[in-house]
Amino acid sequence: MTAHVFVDESKRGGYLVTAAAVLPSDLGRARQAVRGLILPGQRRLHFTHENDNRRKQILDVIAELHPAVTIYDGSAHDRRRQREACLNGLVADLATTSTRMLVLETDESVLDLDRRVLYRSTRLHGCEALEYRHHRAHEEPLLAIPDALAWCRQRGGPWKTRAKDFVVGVKIV
Repeated sequence: MTAHVFVDESKRGGYLVTAAAVLPSDLGRARQAVRGLILPGQRRLHFTHENDNRRKQILDVIAELHPAVTIYDGSAHDRRRQREACLNGLVADLATTSTRMLVLETDESVLDLDRRVLYRSTRLHGCEALEYRHHRAHEEPLLAIPDALAWCRQRGGPWKTRAKDFVVGVKIV
């Protein structure tokens, strides 16, 4: 599948990396839809800071975008290796697709690690053409998709149930 993949992490109750794939033909419409959810005074959507009614509204919009979401669970690893394990699993999966763009939310504390891991992993898996970028959440609205779905997964209960239709796989790495 040719897609752009948007990635966010969640550390609450375990370590997850959530990857949401959006088809290139849907990117403009998807960005417009997510930007339309940003309220006056907000720079970005951050699911943690939304109330339940807004969360439902956001999930309804995400449902219309039909992202394909894979969750990578690195919780079994030592804290320092969790992100690396998840990114390696993600790149291994992307190598079997025609994905050409990977967008990760910028976290200055792991930026160097990400660059090293992604450089090494893309070569190991033969997908050197995979372009990867780091953006802040307010710069790339589609980072709100993995943010929302990771929150739902880790919150559990009806939120996890509501998000399950988007999730095509959960991988323990």
